[in-house]
Amino acid sequence: MAYQNPLPHLQRWLRGDAQRLLALRCVASLGLRDAWLAAGFVRNLAWDRLHGYRDATPLADLDLIHFNPDDLDPEADLRIEQALRRMAGHLPWSVKNQARMHLRNGDDPYRDSRDAMSHWPEVQTAIGVRLRPGGGIEIATPFVQSGLLDLRITPNPLHPRQAVFAERLQAKDWLQRWPRLQVDTAPLGCLLLTSHFDEA
Repeated sequence: MAYQNPLPHLQRWLRGDAQRLLALRCVASLGLRDAWLAAGFVRNLAWDRLHGYRDATPLADLDLIHFNPDDLDPEADLRIEQALRRMAGHLPWSVKNQARMHLRNGDDPYRDSRDAMSHWPEVQTAIGVRLRPGGGIEIATPFVQSGLLDLRITPNPLHPRQAVFAERLQAKDWLQRWPRLQVDTAPLGCLLLTSHFDEA
């Protein structure tokens, strides 16, 4: 069963997860440009809840992406990580300025964080969340249909990296941890690079 707007579900799950809510508040307090907690922060939460797991799957990294073309120095990301650790040192922060990540990935320069996510190996990984100034939750994804809540793992149809997808699928043990997942190689429709959902 597909849900085009996962926000109501993610809103409820995020507000029921004390650690993730703390992480969102820490990030919001820094006022970073185009900043989102993404990847496993969102994906694993959804899959855990859809499998009925009471305990959250531990995160190896807490992926914070942001977009600042005015400061591409990796040391700037380290300073952000240090600021976050002062607020929540028990969380495994990993900060990456997407304005420079195209250099590592061999892509053309990204326009913003959503554009950067549109190059990630899996559709369901390319979802970010953040708190709005009023406390509402906003999510962003470059894909109109993320397939997040219908338990699929889909390789990126826009920038396919099949070998990377297959390697990650095996290395991360997703199918063992979440056995109801299905690998879906069918296209997920068109892209909308500005798609986002806001909490009312």
